[in-house]
Amino acid sequence: ILIIDGAMGTMLQKAGLPLGTLPEEWNVTRPEVVEDIHARYIAAGADVIYANTFGANALKFGDRTREVVRAGIVCAVRAAASSGALVALDVGSLGVMLAPLGSMTFEEAVEIFKITISAGAEAGADLIAIETMNDIYEMKAAIIAAKESCSLPVLATLVFGEDGKTMTGTSPEAAVAVLEGLGVDALGVNCSLAPAQMTEVVGRMLAVSSTPVVVKPNAGLPAESEGETVYSVGAEQFASDISALVRSGVRVVGGCCGTSPAYIAKLSRI
Repeated sequence: ILIIDGAMGTMLQKAGLPLGTLPEEWNVTRPEVVEDIHARYIAAGADVIYANTFGANALKFGDRTREVVRAGIVCAVRAAASSGALVALDVGSLGVMLAPLGSMTFEEAVEIFKITISAGAEAGADLIAIETMNDIYEMKAAIIAAKESCSLPVLATLVFGEDGKTMTGTSPEAAVAVLEGLGVDALGVNCSLAPAQMTEVVGRMLAVSSTPVVVKPNAGLPAESEGETVYSVGAEQFASDISALVRSGVRVVGGCCGTSPAYIAKLSRI
């Protein structure tokens, strides 16, 4: 069982990331904070850490994209240096819809993803983690960009709603068919739901997948409490619910929004 780390954004907010500041900026301006968060996840038992590069694309950073991506990989590599942990380039959605639902062409999306992925591979990433995708078409663009930019393993996870589909209507079975056809090394779900709410979707993926299945849930639903964002599922319950998914066949697990090193520490003991 491979253990992935938990949330980066949650931890950066706790460290004082100002509202409106892009989290990836801290790779350049506050690298010591980013590196410390990685180190805490590794100490908690993470086998794989996601670099702070989720939103580091040319739509947000323009000509600075490569600099920001490289800085993010360097922070993660430094933290992992003596631990044996693997460093994943974290690739998120571009935040725009592809044609025909939006104005961006498939080819344009591939080229934008290539900038981020080639920079991450050149900087020393061990694998590419494409996550939090709502649209299988955009996921395909990112995977093709990865395959054309480097030879690193690719881990791909989509976001499913409580209706068992992605935002653009893809079922778990269709997702597995597309992702396996594209040759990813691991596939699954992340974000949106708590572990227990993912049971049906994950079960449907396991039933048809010959590729290792990944589960990286949120710590439940967010809520405001005394000016802070809190989540509904604690570390103990989170690990217990993930354990049930592992017994059903899941082989790669971690945490998304709301999780912390405390969650990963519990997870690493299941």
